[in-house]
Amino acid sequence: MPFDPATLKYDANGLIPAIAQAGDGQVLMMAWMNAEAVKRTLETGRVTYWSRSRKELWIKGETSGHVQRLIELRVDCDRDCLLMLVEQEGPACHTNRRSCFFTAVWDGEEVELMTPMAG
Repeated sequence: MPFDPATLKYDANGLIPAIAQAGDGQVLMMAWMNAEAVKRTLETGRVTYWSRSRKELWIKGETSGHVQRLIELRVDCDRDCLLMLVEQEGPACHTNRRSCFFTAVWDGEEVELMTPMAG
């Protein structure tokens, strides 16, 4: 059955959460996509998101060089969240870390799990 981005369940702003995960299983980041971002990601293989702050499409790595290449797109059971298996060049996080999820809470304390990557 052909995939149609219009069959996904978007929120009131026309957005769907999209989680990027590396091949080793590490969750790299979560961002938002609209139907056009999903379509472009599938067409080009370069992960494209919707920037809520800039109100425009952005191709991951377009300015930073930290490109995400789509390996596989998965749709959850409710069709309201996406999981993208990606090949990540360099850090995924704007803080220059491999993952945006670099802070853990252990026994009520925040613990930094990873430092910024060397430039």
